[in-house]
Amino acid sequence: MKPRVRFAPSPTGFLHIGGARTALFNWLYARHTGGTFILRIEDTDAARNTQEAVNVILSGLRWLGLDWDEGPLSGDPTGPSKGDCAPYFQSQRKENYRRRVEGLLSKGLAYEQEGAVKFRMPRAPIVIPDLIVGDVRRELTDREQAEPDFVIVRSDGQPVFHLVNVVDDLEMNITHVIRGEDHLSNTAKHIALFRALGAEPPKYAHIPLILNIDGSKMSKRDKGASLTTYAQDGYLPPAVVNYLCLLGWSPKNNREKMTLPEVVASFDLPQILRHNTRFDLIKLIWLNGEYVRELDDPRFYELCLEALTRAGLDLKRFPDAYVKAALETCKGKIKLFSELLPYAGFYFTEEIEYDRPAAEKDFTAENKPRLSRLRDALATLEPFEPDPIGNTLKTVAQELGVKTGVLVHPTRLACCGNTAGPSLYHLLAILGKDRALQRIDRALARMA
Repeated sequence: MKPRVRFAPSPTGFLHIGGARTALFNWLYARHTGGTFILRIEDTDAARNTQEAVNVILSGLRWLGLDWDEGPLSGDPTGPSKGDCAPYFQSQRKENYRRRVEGLLSKGLAYEQEGAVKFRMPRAPIVIPDLIVGDVRRELTDREQAEPDFVIVRSDGQPVFHLVNVVDDLEMNITHVIRGEDHLSNTAKHIALFRALGAEPPKYAHIPLILNIDGSKMSKRDKGASLTTYAQDGYLPPAVVNYLCLLGWSPKNNREKMTLPEVVASFDLPQILRHNTRFDLIKLIWLNGEYVRELDDPRFYELCLEALTRAGLDLKRFPDAYVKAALETCKGKIKLFSELLPYAGFYFTEEIEYDRPAAEKDFTAENKPRLSRLRDALATLEPFEPDPIGNTLKTVAQELGVKTGVLVHPTRLACCGNTAGPSLYHLLAILGKDRALQRIDRALARMA
């Protein structure tokens, strides 16, 4: 039987980056082996689950490009039906759980206590054969010795995680459970439940945890924890997927930048590392920059428009040719599309705010006559294009007996508001002579 794996998130908040990586590893294993990847929403906790959280999970997986293979809307619930199925929802499978609980009760493997149903946990040690961690021998703790049994149905009639997880894995014929190592503590209970239900448990593979760069556990409040922020901050899905692959998995050739088909061809469970992995946001930003650099011009332009529109700019006020020319000067200069507004927003506004430390350094009484001299030279320049602009600036610098940087810095600050940005000669040409001179005049009026 080909592998059947699942991702089973609980819709109680955002999709954590660790959950996204778990989904990815399951998806990769299914695609590598020709198996089946199932999405199952564990929504039995009605008090905490929300439709909004479900939508976040679905949109996050789709953003990453992770498709699932079957669901309740497919014609054959046991076979692949890609593209036309919803995920499974545990809230729609309550009859399955009720039937299984009745079976356990009838065999004396579970019992009622104060309105709840408890499972009779075996007292003997349980060995967990894990494909990544290795064999783990689980014995009852001192506290559990006195009360090893655990609740599988609460007094309000709601089945708990341990029961629904096992019943669904059993009835969906899951062959491999690939999940975070924090679930290892639950696995002995799940194995015991499988055996009580008359079935052998699936193979378990507990993947290492994702830690912050300082080695602390990544909580929901930590930067980078929510998958949604990556779409909002202008990351590219292939870059995020590529980076997530490297968090706990090591390809044989130690490559870092890999296409998804290359990862699918190489991915296997024995290559998953045993130790916890650290989330390095700087490395992810670098990797994203590599992907941005490789975008073709139409796609880069499209994503720039989306980013600037999302930032609140009305680009329809500007001619298409102007917008394209402005964005061309940003190609290869940004790593994230969220950097675009501070990097190139000056093209699309007349209200320039000067970087205060830069203004104190470059808008000086000494620089005012120099900038004024350059302004007069630019006013008579024709054509107003990058090469003539550059030659004019160099000529004025020579006449003044200063290095070109002495003119470049206050001129850039006058036109952009900061000291970093696209090529000065090109951005001046794109702004056009009139707008460039207006901005220089405004800066001169500000200078002492």
